[in-house]
Order: sequence, then structure tokens, then C-alpha cells
Amino acid sequence: MSAIRSWWESYREKHPELSTFLMFFLVSNGVTVLQLALMPLFRALFAGTALIDTDFQVLAVGSNIDGSQYYMFDYAAGALPEGGGGLAYFLAVQITILIAQVINFFLQRSVAFRSKTSIAKAAMWYFIAYIAITFLAAAAQGFYKAPIYDFFIDLWGRTGETTADVITMIINSAISFWVFYPILKIIFKDRTTVADTLPAASDDAPATSSNGQ
Repeated sequence: MSAIRSWWESYREKHPELSTFLMFFLVSNGVTVLQLALMPLFRALFAGTALIDTDFQVLAVGSNIDGSQYYMFDYAAGALPEGGGGLAYFLAVQITILIAQVINFFLQRSVAFRSKTSIAKAAMWYFIAYIAITFLAAAAQGFYKAPIYDFFIDLWGRTGETTADVITMIINSAISFWVFYPILKIIFKDRTTVADTLPAASDDAPATSSNGQ
């Protein structure tokens, strides 16, 4: 294990940007797997509540192709695919993403970027980025959510609904992945280098004579 760690540290020193991206990629994929596990659980938790019959359609922006109102957050009342999942679907998505992003923040800071930036300062900017990406992902979801659920539920029924959950979460994670990386490079720009991890030379160490005596 120590040999692998030594090799990785050497690789990070020679290829700092690539190694950071690789670790960012691994952490992001691990967080995505967590989201894929949590999403169906929260959907099942809220499915039997009145939340599924509660409209959550906010931030009207323009119109759909058929002329109907387009909402950035479009979760019409009723179970999918007839409805939009209601407030139940919205909460399932957002709670899943919130949990994943909290874990992602700490892992990316300490593992991928090895940042020495203040946690409070980094968390503030991360939260701002998280809100911006949430709106971006919500706007994009308006284009792909309904067709994906329609297709897979018609094809496989209940199994198709779970499949659609997975696909929509992967798309959401992919959007976050490519938007977050350049942002995190700025938020976590104060990084620990390989040299920082080496023990400092003692000021009390005896000096070596130039003539060998």
C-alpha cells in the first residue's frame, strides 16, 4: 500500500492538473453512485404521501413547443408519467442532491484538490455554485424528463420508472460534473503540494563541512 501511495504522490508532483482531475472524476463518480442509490429510496418514501398530488411549478419562463407554459421547476401534481411527480418528486431530487453535494464538498476539498482554503469561505462559494447549478439542471430537466419517463414507463412499467430515475440522475450528475470542475479549481485554488507533505528540515541539524571534516 505504501508503494502505491509513493507512486501516486510522485505522479501528482509530475502531473498536478491531470492527477487532480482524475481524483475529481473518481470522487464525482462515487457521489453519483450514492445519488443513484438514494433517489429511488426518497421517491418511494414520498410516493405514499399527499405531496405527490401537490403542484410545484415555479419560475415561468417562456413557452413549450406546444404553446403551454414552461416552468424552470416543473413538477405538476400526479404520478409520472401522467403528472410531473408533484412536490414529492421535487423533494426526492433535491434532498438526494443536497446530501450528495455536502459529501462531495468535503471529499473534493480534502482528497481531489487538497485545498488549504478556509472551509467557511470555500463552503460559501460552493453553496453559491450549487444554487446556480441547481437552476441550470432544473432548466435542462424540462427538456428531457418527460420524454424519458414516458418512454421507459410505457416500455417496462414500474421497472421503467426506476430506469428513468437512474438516467435522469446520471444526466443531472453529468451537468454538475462539467460545470463544477472549473468552479472548484477557483474555490480550492490554495492547494497543498507534495512538498508541503514532506517533513521540514530541522534548523538544528549539524552542517556538513565542505572539506568533509
